[in-house]
Amino acid sequence: MAEAPIRPDADPASGSGRRQCIALVDDDRHILTTVSIGLQAEGFATRVYTDGEAALRALLENPPDLAIFDIKMPRMDGLRLLQLLREQSSLPVIFLTSKDEEPDEALGLALGADDYITKPFSQRLLIARIRAILRRTELVRAEPDEAVPEGLPEPIVRGRLALDPARHRVTWNGEPVSLTVTEFLILEAMAIRPGVVKSRNQLMDAAYSEDIFVDDRTIDSHIKRLRRKFRALDPEFSAIDTLYGAGYCFADG
Repeated sequence: MAEAPIRPDADPASGSGRRQCIALVDDDRHILTTVSIGLQAEGFATRVYTDGEAALRALLENPPDLAIFDIKMPRMDGLRLLQLLREQSSLPVIFLTSKDEEPDEALGLALGADDYITKPFSQRLLIARIRAILRRTELVRAEPDEAVPEGLPEPIVRGRLALDPARHRVTWNGEPVSLTVTEFLILEAMAIRPGVVKSRNQLMDAAYSEDIFVDDRTIDSHIKRLRRKFRALDPEFSAIDTLYGAGYCFADG
């Protein structure tokens, strides 16, 4: 099925008053309706989809600010949807998972999800997670020639790596690397002090707000994905070191 609007005014408004838009992808219409109404009450615009294939086309053609995927869906499940989306987009994504879907949850993080929430969930928790991720993505859409506001961090150059925190841009040997916000924050935390080992807890603190709790495997999944992205450009990439039992560090100073 194609897009299933909850309200006539559910699409994002244009102009300076544009509301942040959340896309919901789930084959359960009750969840779509309940979550959409709750988000709209918090000032968000919403778009809803009951089909992964239709959602993928829409997310690429007209990206929202954030998307929420169910995992178990017919035709195209949430994992496959995320995998195809990540080939072309770093759009922030939250997964909704059932308690019996922990292996899928881990795979979702490895594929590039920014967060996950276990069903049943509270609207308050969901909104808190959404706002936390959106706060981290505020600068992602800055224009290349837009002046960087005073007080924001300067670009970081570490050997072949260059990071621009103000514009969420990363290059390796001059080639751009597309990272999600969570991946960027983890890499930045290591690159600020090359050679200094960062524990998983320290990397969690850098990448997630205080009200989000994740376990060790979440950071490990993001590190694996970071390495895979850099090795796609440079098969010899080895700048992220693992110190077993201690954490990770950036070694290409």
